[in-house]
Amino acid sequence: MKKDINAIYFLVDEFCKIYLQWQKHRLVGEVGKTRLRDNLMSLSEMLTVMIIYHTSPCREFKFFYLHCLEVRHKDKFPKLLSYNRFVELIPRLLIPLVCLLHCLSGKKEGIYFIDSTKMQICHNKRTNSNRVFKGLAKIGKSSYGWFMGFKLHLIINTKGQIIAAKITQGNVDDRDVVRDMTENLSGKMAGDKGYISKSLFDDLFRRGLKIITGIKTNMKNYLFLLQEKILLRKRSVIESVFNIMKNHMNLEHTRHRSPINFLVNAISCLVAYQFKTNKPTIKNTKDYNDKASNFFTEKLLGFVG
Repeated sequence: MKKDINAIYFLVDEFCKIYLQWQKHRLVGEVGKTRLRDNLMSLSEMLTVMIIYHTSPCREFKFFYLHCLEVRHKDKFPKLLSYNRFVELIPRLLIPLVCLLHCLSGKKEGIYFIDSTKMQICHNKRTNSNRVFKGLAKIGKSSYGWFMGFKLHLIINTKGQIIAAKITQGNVDDRDVVRDMTENLSGKMAGDKGYISKSLFDDLFRRGLKIITGIKTNMKNYLFLLQEKILLRKRSVIESVFNIMKNHMNLEHTRHRSPINFLVNAISCLVAYQFKTNKPTIKNTKDYNDKASNFFTEKLLGFVG
């Protein structure tokens, strides 16, 4: 883990040098007026702490901070703040994390996958008594049933890299955010049946992006190109991305005590995933298309012969 801390800190520190210059000249507010303490951690150190938390096996941030950082990695962070003080400063990391995630966005290669997943903020039995997200979180429905919280919408490429991300309320239709998320994309994009919409297909197709979905039982069948059929079958790669974020990187939990801290936790998880080296990937669909064409050609020649 020490090697990961050094590598992540180096990259984050290089980003913070550029970000602080941009903040000094562009942001209007109390920048420069706030009294800085001598023992305050640097921005790059605080961002690194939030990122490596999602790469660690710890399921709770408090346990990670008190037992991993303060005990095992105290030498890496000589000006480490107390846990309570660090939690108070977490909201300051929201804008830097958003900028960092934008800088780490994947390569636009013409083939994409889109899907959404729920981010439940409390148990269904406590939906009426939840006060932290009162007026913010909404009740929605996913393939697992009803939930209260938000949705995370993602677009990834064939290398598993995040191209676009958006967090909405739980009752927002998946199709409502597609136009904004795909504003600068072109090529082909595979999604599930929740993205079926003639108007959405026409709007994206005029912009050079073709969305590929399955068909419902009450719809007329239509022909697929072989490459599009294979691309649609590989859509499960984005499900693997969600599985990693939820089961291994602590994207979703019900212990939030602040909406801003909820956003910081979600975005820092996305940033930590972008630093991940072994992302779920698929081979080039052109290779599958060539293999399938050769297979059908051999079968046809054998039938004719």
